[in-house]
Amino acid sequence: MLKPLVHNVLVSINGSESSSRAAMYGILMAKQQHLNLKFVYVVDTATLKRLTISHFLLEEENVSFAQNLRADGQKYLDYAMMLAKKKGVKAQAELLEGSVWGEVISAADKFKAELILIGGSGTRTSVHAAASGSTGGHFSLVDKEIIMNSHCSVMVVREPKIEQLFRIA
Repeated sequence: MLKPLVHNVLVSINGSESSSRAAMYGILMAKQQHLNLKFVYVVDTATLKRLTISHFLLEEENVSFAQNLRADGQKYLDYAMMLAKKKGVKAQAELLEGSVWGEVISAADKFKAELILIGGSGTRTSVHAAASGSTGGHFSLVDKEIIMNSHCSVMVVREPKIEQLFRIA
């Protein structure tokens, strides 16, 4: 008998609607296929550090901004965990700090993920748009780096009716 191709799925959460849809997709996958699921949010301290070094941000602003991003990240992770609980899916959540794409890939490796899910519209919150180089409907620089450097498969979730499917599942 063949071993399942996917057992552990990591979902990258960034506060965008598309990452929420990726979380819903991951939850439904985990429920249907009995997969292990983990959500990660990365506070982009690498970009904050570069902005501070270049004197675009003062050190005090950097600290304040990072604290706000941590709070936002925890809120987004809590939301994803609440969605998973609603569907009876056990999941893990982790708040990380550093370079977003590097931390997502590292978290996937540590989790032994066979699949990373990312949101597919290219839309980011204004914070992430500035930090990750998002450009309209195209992949952000972060998404491109995850896709190009991941040690496992990466799936871009573009399911347009995932919210309706999630409600009825």
